[in-house]
Amino acid sequence: MSAPLPFLPMTQPTIDEETIAGVCEVLRSGWITSGPKVKEFEAALSALFGGRPVRVFNSGTATLEIALRIAGIGPGDEVITTPLTWVASSNVILEVGARPVFVDVDPVTRNIDLEKISAAITPATKAILPVDLAGLPVDRDRLYEIAAQHGLRVIEDAAQSLGSTWNGKPIGAQGDLISFSFHPNKNLTSIEGGCLVLRNDAEAFLAEQYRLQGVVRSGVDGMDVAVLGGKFNLTDVAARVGLGQIPHLEEFTARRRQLVKAYFEAFSGHPIAGLELPLADFTNCNWHMFQVVLPESAETRAAVMEKMKDAGIGTGVHYPAIHLFTLYRALGWKEGDLPNAESLCRRILTLPLFPSMSDADPLRVVKALASILEPALSR
Repeated sequence: MSAPLPFLPMTQPTIDEETIAGVCEVLRSGWITSGPKVKEFEAALSALFGGRPVRVFNSGTATLEIALRIAGIGPGDEVITTPLTWVASSNVILEVGARPVFVDVDPVTRNIDLEKISAAITPATKAILPVDLAGLPVDRDRLYEIAAQHGLRVIEDAAQSLGSTWNGKPIGAQGDLISFSFHPNKNLTSIEGGCLVLRNDAEAFLAEQYRLQGVVRSGVDGMDVAVLGGKFNLTDVAARVGLGQIPHLEEFTARRRQLVKAYFEAFSGHPIAGLELPLADFTNCNWHMFQVVLPESAETRAAVMEKMKDAGIGTGVHYPAIHLFTLYRALGWKEGDLPNAESLCRRILTLPLFPSMSDADPLRVVKALASILEPALSR
């Protein structure tokens, strides 16, 4: 009898020995908070984005909040966003005193439905905050056309799309304010962290002030505070991890695409009635996640996830519908407001995807999922 296969997690980071050794060097250096490695990390990221100014922070949530502040968003303002994302995308809008206005998603791309945005715009609307779900870019041409028509800022939540492209250029190389996350489940990690790509040096300077208590230093002992900042700086330890990841980004993206092609082939050989696969984009998408939508007639998602776990396979939910959380219901949102998002959010399931998966893993996952769903669908 063959030994059981090891548990396959939904995701896990790939960190090489050189990076681990580099972290040890930083720890021994005596300078472990924000310092030379942070500046080096920012320069390397800027090179990825065509030389645009980049500032790093301790999370992708911080980068979104700072982007909103730089854009002048505050009390009384409205920001249009998607309900199908991590709740931080809308929480930061509340954090600056503005109101999130959710627009339903396109059932094919699962991103915000750009054709529904104009109807949601009011005199209070100041910005659009789209999200590239699973790394699939929102149509940037149409997005910026809408923004220009209405005089709106765009804060791109590109937390999941580092390595994705639009019109042949990396996400982040063009556009307004672009926020990335380096959380451990992202395609590039710095353990925790994020970066904000800015339009010019003036915005970069403002980002620095917001990042660390608003402090501006001058000379040997000069210090002033003109804006209210927070404590959002990244450490040199984290920056060194990020620096070790950048040389592997293209390799990671290529491997993810290879594994996703294996997923599509496996589902082709083991079709599941009513199961919805993601849009097969191998040009722009970095495949941060591989998500399926379970059939309406399947068992509950929780039951499917438990059975996948019993089969030695981890899965995830990305994401519940934000507008149905208690916090957002209190703002007036309710079931039925955004039917596409609500249907997807009840049934969406994230399957394992990370560069160190084996070539055989996608077929293993698909076979397990088919064995769980088919009996329920045949009842």
